[in-house]
Amino acid sequence: MSRGGTIRPNPNFDANTVAENLKHAMKGLGTDESTIITELTRICNYQRQMVREAYTGLYGDDLIDALKSELGGNFEDVIVTLMEETSKYDAKQLHDAIRGFGTKESILIEIICSRTDDELAMIRDTYEAMYGESLKDAIEGDTTGDFENLLVSLVVGERAGEQYVDRTKAREDAQALYDAGEGKWFGTDESVFNSILSSQSFRQLERVFQEYEEIAGHSIETAIRNEFGGDVEKGYLALVQCIQSTSRYFAERLHDAMAGLGTSEQDLIRIIVSRSEVDLKSIKHEYESLYETPLVDAIKSECSGDYRRALVAIVEGN
Repeated sequence: MSRGGTIRPNPNFDANTVAENLKHAMKGLGTDESTIITELTRICNYQRQMVREAYTGLYGDDLIDALKSELGGNFEDVIVTLMEETSKYDAKQLHDAIRGFGTKESILIEIICSRTDDELAMIRDTYEAMYGESLKDAIEGDTTGDFENLLVSLVVGERAGEQYVDRTKAREDAQALYDAGEGKWFGTDESVFNSILSSQSFRQLERVFQEYEEIAGHSIETAIRNEFGGDVEKGYLALVQCIQSTSRYFAERLHDAMAGLGTSEQDLIRIIVSRSEVDLKSIKHEYESLYETPLVDAIKSECSGDYRRALVAIVEGN
């Protein structure tokens, strides 16, 4: 299976040339949307930041502001998301999910459960620099109970390295999870789940889940559904999915975003752009494997116009 992102650094890149082409595309009557899509989807995020800097140097304007003044709707959202620095975009998504009207738990779960330790560290630093409070404090101020404890454990915890799998420890941790949940006469000790799931490497946890199934006779997902409910159940299930296959988790999230009446445009944009340099190739593979439809075809059936062309360009890649 092809892994990695669909968007890679362009070896034939020149920031000034791209900045000039974008300026020309926004000059005069009308906007050349095709040029904007082409120029921004054939370079990586780091190169886009260089273009933004070059644009300011050449024209004295901020490129994102210029794009916002020319574009609108979902197409504008895709292009602006492409232009945002990755950690700033994630920090802003978390801030809006926490501080907006009603907490958007699904976005908190998606970002916090799917990002690596290094990515979470960058998001923590960026969040505090942008908003003047720690991400931990923001989460504690807007969530409660087991769900709050899970998110905080993931945000502040540091996972063990991926060097090797300790089978003895995996068996011990699986037994500890069983004893804290299904093996208890009453209630669930969620602190044990938080401690193990937030501190061990993904490779180690895959082994823990195998051992759990041998002990309990069913999967860790079944145990979580038996022992938890609401947002904390969704959080644990998302975390387990990401540990087993982040690509499959996002394939399912994309399908959910496009299923039923209407499309969750913001979920679609966030996932496609944020995974475009990480694992969108394998997400495409998982999507087609799960739903027997290429991801590009699903997008084409749900979206239209320049918005559709931009998403398709990202998914097809450079």
